[in-house]
Amino acid sequence: MMLMQIKDGYVKTETHQGVTTIEFFHPQSNSLPAKILEELTVEIHSAGLNDGTKVIVLKSAGEKAFCAGASFEELMAIEDKEAGLQFFSGFAHVINAMRKCPKFIIGRIHGRCVGGGVGIAAAVDYAIAVETAEIKLSELVLGIGPFVVGPAVERKIGKSAFSQLAIDASMWRNADWARKKGLYAELHPTIEGMDESIFRLSNSLSHSSPKAMAQMKKMFWQGMEHWDEFLAERAAISGSLALSDFTKDAIVKFKEKAKFKE
Repeated sequence: MMLMQIKDGYVKTETHQGVTTIEFFHPQSNSLPAKILEELTVEIHSAGLNDGTKVIVLKSAGEKAFCAGASFEELMAIEDKEAGLQFFSGFAHVINAMRKCPKFIIGRIHGRCVGGGVGIAAAVDYAIAVETAEIKLSELVLGIGPFVVGPAVERKIGKSAFSQLAIDASMWRNADWARKKGLYAELHPTIEGMDESIFRLSNSLSHSSPKAMAQMKKMFWQGMEHWDEFLAERAAISGSLALSDFTKDAIVKFKEKAKFKE
């Protein structure tokens, strides 16, 4: 087992009988600061190169949110376009690592997904979720937009459904909506049912042909070979927008609202 300790969070990787589980955690609803994004990219890349890995399960820890998206603290700290590009490139790197990984990635979606979390769920090859795993692309509310994760979401659910999520940025869509649009492959009423299905599929894939799966993975992502450059361009757009007073004020208001609820 490999554990990457990060201040207030971690990325943990372990492999058993051909199944590599990559788990991330952050106490703020599994939000994604730059360091966790960096470690996720490294671990996904490494698992893809590891002959002992036949299939990957990507999950987060805790019992509530699967992933709350970008770290608000780091968004607030962005002071110039270069820093903005660097931060949002973290999401681009994770998505591209998932895209280029020659192993199938199963997503364990145990709770709500927001913003970048929806992008992560969209970039896995097969997402298995619980019925409470609602989704929301909240970027526009913050004065930015889902520019980096958007292509992954659009690829999975289509332009119409993606535009609905992106435009009505304050509305939660339930897990059944996400399943019908193709984001989730399966929905389960309980955590136990979800985990049983993940175990069944990962065990089956661990005994499947690695070469056949690698070729299938290429087929599923055909036409996205330009995403290294494309998502970097999108990261620059998000990074520039994050400098606006609108975004700074929106984050402050959101944090104050969250504190009041506590």
